[in-house]
Amino acid sequence: MIPVAIIGASGYTGLELVKMVAQHPTFDLVYAATSEGETTIQALHPSLEKVVSMPVEKADAQSVADVAKIAFLALPHKTAMGFAAKLLDLGVKVVDLSADYRLRLETYEAHYCPHEDKAHLHEAVYGLPEFYREKIEKARLVANPGCYPTASLLGLLPFIPAMKRGTPIFIDAKSGVSGAGKKLSETTHYVTINENIFAYNPIKHRHAPEIAEKIYDRFEREAQVNFVPHLMPVTRGMLCSIYMQLEKEIDPLEVLQEWYNDEPFVRVRQTPVDIKSVAGTNFCDIFATANGTSLFISSAIDNLLRGASSQALVNANIMSGLEETLGIPKFAYVP
Repeated sequence: MIPVAIIGASGYTGLELVKMVAQHPTFDLVYAATSEGETTIQALHPSLEKVVSMPVEKADAQSVADVAKIAFLALPHKTAMGFAAKLLDLGVKVVDLSADYRLRLETYEAHYCPHEDKAHLHEAVYGLPEFYREKIEKARLVANPGCYPTASLLGLLPFIPAMKRGTPIFIDAKSGVSGAGKKLSETTHYVTINENIFAYNPIKHRHAPEIAEKIYDRFEREAQVNFVPHLMPVTRGMLCSIYMQLEKEIDPLEVLQEWYNDEPFVRVRQTPVDIKSVAGTNFCDIFATANGTSLFISSAIDNLLRGASSQALVNANIMSGLEETLGIPKFAYVP
């Protein structure tokens, strides 16, 4: 068994990690922590009563290193990098679910805050397995992508070689409310979101430069990414509608099949996708169609799983030399 720790066990992504790791055939959950500690996992998450029982400690890097080989950090940005740096120096492998290691230094500091762990930033591997699997295998620090970049990039990347140069990309992305986390706000208040849907931070959202950066890293192509996120009145799920221009006419589904035919967690669909078919799973469902050289891509994921926790577990499997599908949920919450 491989001992693992979860730091930030009180949130939604922390809960999903606990649920999956507790059932994993090779990983052993030996340490769970929050910034306060002094509680139990079943007290934090009453749904785990008589399922998982363990203390929740106050997060301490040395205590993690004493018992675990891999740590999942389900912490906010800025907080995560301080803790990750200590763990890495103590020899613990890290899967970080925050944004702290996803971006180049100049991009990160332009859209988040001053970076406090430049020493380790250079070794971080972007944790999108379909495109970085070989690097993840050798990594000791994986920057787990968030839900919006995951759904967007999995839909976009196969078509970047065919994109017409100099034309913009438009991404209309809609997320369930759980993507905002547990912290209360006016935006996520029941009265605001119930029977409602709205955009927030349109065009200026900080995931746009992340998506553009990864396009360039993979294909050395500059891309103008126009990203518009929306909040919709569902608990979990994400749907991305992506629009771009092509150099010439192609068969979009054929392109997707060529890229993803052997990928265990991408399903190429023949009709536009929906969020219910991926809820509770690590799958990304993708559909694409074209009108001449105008391309439409439709992708769907579970924002808490493929967009966070189950993708983190896939990355930990790969880092540990395990079969990447081990312990990863595949059955959707249907009906």
